[in-house]
Amino acid sequence: MELVIEAEGLTKRYGHILAVDHISFGVLKGEVFGFLGPNGAGKTTTIRMLTGLTKPTEGTARVMGFDIIRESKKAKKRIGLVPEVSNVYEELSVWDNLMFAGEIYGVPSVERKQKGRELLEMFELYYRRRDKAGKLSKGLKRRVAIAMALMNEPELLFLDEPTSGLDVPSARMIRNFIRSLNREGVTIFLATHNMEEANSLCERIAIMKQGRIVAVDSPEKLKNTIESSKSIVVSFSRLSRELKGKLEKLQGVERVVVEGDKFRLYTADPPTVLEGVFMLAQREGLRIISVNTMAPSLEDVFMMLIKR
Repeated sequence: MELVIEAEGLTKRYGHILAVDHISFGVLKGEVFGFLGPNGAGKTTTIRMLTGLTKPTEGTARVMGFDIIRESKKAKKRIGLVPEVSNVYEELSVWDNLMFAGEIYGVPSVERKQKGRELLEMFELYYRRRDKAGKLSKGLKRRVAIAMALMNEPELLFLDEPTSGLDVPSARMIRNFIRSLNREGVTIFLATHNMEEANSLCERIAIMKQGRIVAVDSPEKLKNTIESSKSIVVSFSRLSRELKGKLEKLQGVERVVVEGDKFRLYTADPPTVLEGVFMLAQREGLRIISVNTMAPSLEDVFMMLIKR
């Protein structure tokens, strides 16, 4: 398989702070590659190095076959970037933002106008093309930013927390755009700390902690690494403060987490715990409203890895 990103020992220091610590990984052509990690893990710094915005302190990387230090200009012609902090010029109209982005990418004037219209229609923004970008909602600005990054028809698109802070409809629309772009052959590098987003969009995921990559694999294979850690989610007809403590004492229960009006019981032995839950409900005069046995989630894997 062809690699569009090849990183070897990529490192970035800011004075005494080691932001990215000798990471090595590859991204395959045509995949959606997730880059997960808590805030401050080094995700944005890695993107800035790969897109030529900052030079690595040590290590090497090739993007679209070009060295990110010696040939960054060649690489930039074939990639797009949507940073976490909006790069939309609020004093310009939506249309002028796209035309400006196309000019930076070196897209000829006629093609700029044609591509700008196509993108604004695709993102359902053409009717707002004359509006100042500063008047748009955060979700609409994010759509403008993605459209700007697509003006040069990139083969590789970097997205840094694309749905952070957006409402549910806006976030869902952007996820659908990501799927659509990927179906058209665009490779996606997605930095996020949204577990649901990574699980539903990414074919492979790298998990970062304190500047280092601690795991790289598909979401399902990562979940299988903690197959023994299943959970049971149960809700009762009545809630009480004492109930959590009683659930924790059941045979086979490792820990109990309150999730709204539900209890999540972590266990390696679901049948024994289920039996205990039903007996407890009978003793306490409770009716079980719902009960589900859950496999490990990507969030469980993430939390396990970053706590090690």
